[in-house]
Amino acid sequence: MKLILASASPRRRELLEKTGLSFSVMPAKGEERITKTIPSEVVMELSRQKAEEIAALQQEDCIIIGSDTIVAKGNEIMGKPKDAADACRMLESISDDCHQVYTGVTILRVGEKQECITFAEKTDVYLYPISGEDVQKYVASGDPMDKAGAYGIQGDFAIHVKGIEGDYYNVVGLPVGRVYQELKRLLG
Repeated sequence: MKLILASASPRRRELLEKTGLSFSVMPAKGEERITKTIPSEVVMELSRQKAEEIAALQQEDCIIIGSDTIVAKGNEIMGKPKDAADACRMLESISDDCHQVYTGVTILRVGEKQECITFAEKTDVYLYPISGEDVQKYVASGDPMDKAGAYGIQGDFAIHVKGIEGDYYNVVGLPVGRVYQELKRLLG
């Protein structure tokens, strides 16, 4: 069965490779339409849009994985920063506090047998206080610009992480353990 990852994220690609399954990458390019306000519902909605966009292009039986990650603190949802100032604002707002990382995943089987599984994982992330100087230095590195919440837990930002509750790989961008279990059940 052909497996397609509907994401351009190199982190998601690396994580899906951990399953040992063969897959191709076909990033969704459509405009995201958000109609929800609850973080877990937002990421499920976006992951489904990505999977359905790629599914519409398929002419054979396959399974598509769509995924989206956001950072939330209280009612504020943080996607990728628009610019350096936005990245600084995001990092300052989550410094010395706890925030949540949500990843929504849609696994869509198309062809003769149709099935759709959509879920969201949540991980609490606790940070140490981050000085203004450290925020500026990290933003100047360019690393936060393509990441939800303006940071990547797996890179240089790790020095600011006090701890997590939940799936580490969810924070990186794909709860690969849960994805693998759902794929096994689907292909079972």
